[in-house]
Amino acid sequence: MEIKVDSKETTKVSIIDVKMPFISMVIFLVKLSIAAIPAFIIMSIVGSVLFAIFGTAMHTGMRF
Repeated sequence: MEIKVDSKETTKVSIIDVKMPFISMVIFLVKLSIAAIPAFIIMSIVGSVLFAIFGTAMHTGMRF
């Protein structure tokens, strides 16, 4: 089975409404906030390492 797609034709999609029960939305947002905690910790560590590397590189270049 072969599917051919015409690359010249574009389709625009816009989402108007998302129907979701309130309890499901609350559970989703709680999971999202719990998942954000380790992501924040990882990004903080990466940022600290980069800041230390670039800060040390900039500081050593300023010595007389």
